[in-house]
Amino acid sequence: MPRKRMPAKVAEMTGDTIKHPERHKGRAAPPVTPLGRAPARLSKDERAEWEAFRADMPWLCRSDRHVVEIAARMSVRIREKDCPLGIFAQLRLCLSSMGATPTDRSRVKWAEDESYDPASEFIN
Repeated sequence: MPRKRMPAKVAEMTGDTIKHPERHKGRAAPPVTPLGRAPARLSKDERAEWEAFRADMPWLCRSDRHVVEIAARMSVRIREKDCPLGIFAQLRLCLSSMGATPTDRSRVKWAEDESYDPASEFIN
């Protein structure tokens, strides 16, 4: 059975495009929109969790909004006294999906931070 096709952004972040350029030749990456602010339907504490996730994981985008909302709600719920144990496992699963656990975070690679020069588009 052939391996599943890796999304272009994931391949770029993990370095797979460098290791196996032939696999990714001619692929177009879909445009992504940033995650944005928390929805108004979330409580004050849930919005604070959303903003913490957004700050801690800058790779999250608009298509991740549902899993971030679930994680924000569960993160607040865990602090309650009568929280079911199953929520801990579900939150860990959401965090893993978002690349927030140490193992998953090790798979996210970022390019070196290049300083932006606004004049470069006119000079170069």
